[in-house]
Amino acid sequence: MDDAHAFAPSSICVIGQPKSALDTPSLLVDLDVMEANTAKMAKTFRHNAINWRPHTKGMKIPALAHRLIKAGAMGVTCAKLGEAEVMAAGGVADILVANQIVGPIKIQRLVNLQRHADVMVAVDNWDNIREIDAAAIANSVRVRVLIEVNTGMNRAGTLPGQPTVDLAKKVAALNGVKLAGLMTWEAHTLRLTDPAEKRTAIEGAIATFVGTVEACRAAGVEIGIVSCGGTGTYWITATQKGITEVQAGGGIFGDVLYRKSFGVDHPYAMTVLAQVTSRPDPARIICDAGRKTMTGDAAMPEPIGFGKLTDMELSAEHTIVNLAEPSDTPRVGDKVEFVVGYTDTTLNLHDELVGIRKGKVEVVWSILGRGKLK
Repeated sequence: MDDAHAFAPSSICVIGQPKSALDTPSLLVDLDVMEANTAKMAKTFRHNAINWRPHTKGMKIPALAHRLIKAGAMGVTCAKLGEAEVMAAGGVADILVANQIVGPIKIQRLVNLQRHADVMVAVDNWDNIREIDAAAIANSVRVRVLIEVNTGMNRAGTLPGQPTVDLAKKVAALNGVKLAGLMTWEAHTLRLTDPAEKRTAIEGAIATFVGTVEACRAAGVEIGIVSCGGTGTYWITATQKGITEVQAGGGIFGDVLYRKSFGVDHPYAMTVLAQVTSRPDPARIICDAGRKTMTGDAAMPEPIGFGKLTDMELSAEHTIVNLAEPSDTPRVGDKVEFVVGYTDTTLNLHDELVGIRKGKVEVVWSILGRGKLK
């Protein structure tokens, strides 16, 4: 899918116009910054001879997935089966759903999707695996699976070591599913702020994970894919021995959460364009972008060029910015920008992503995976 076929028809008329011509609120991405972030990540994986399978839960646009594949990615990761369906329809062939697909409705969708793309899924439960196996056999397809291993995040996943080995042996004997490998997510290390402490924690989690991989192989179970990592760990995880692929994706955008809480050294690429709608007093600014436009749950958005603030508050439809010093600017009607706090939850609020280069609109993408929660 090239960019031309991904344009959002309602916004083609703004292409070539300055970003100030856009109505508000609008979700923007600086293409030069995004491409530099992409190149930085791709170089890291190439240097370490690691495959790159970027997570698209914060992108949801097949055209962006194809850009990353062109830059060196070998496929994509999705959070939900619905996102995988969008990616497959957009021509992405190699997909991992890094979650468990449970229940007859979703499992039937999964086996049907195998005729359109190679879609792997995470598993950690024998009954669920047997259901996938039976549905795959009934539909004359085979589904590749990765056993998810819990290395400290304490969300889903089997325990490392023998419990994973025992499950791997059982999965390897099935006909409708194929054990493609193991995966984990060392997310419990994300918020460690001391670089040495963070590296040690990641190395420990990955050592446990790779040890489980080696135990499976010693038991005669073939393990091909060894998948882990995310944007908040990728530059360390990619250097660990025994890993075959890393799932980092959101780093192409950068955001306040990644940079300030997770230590990701990427410049910001994604912003929200808003308009000042009220100046009740010289120290207060009201804008037309609130929680329905940009989330503040994981990290608050940051206004650009407002000077020092005392605080900022998001309501449903407004942002209230309180300045430390009175100012006549920005004025009512002025366009302003906010760096996105967390791209994953902000992008899902919008229908379109507007690509900006050197201040002008270059491309407008429909966010085709928006709302694909099932």
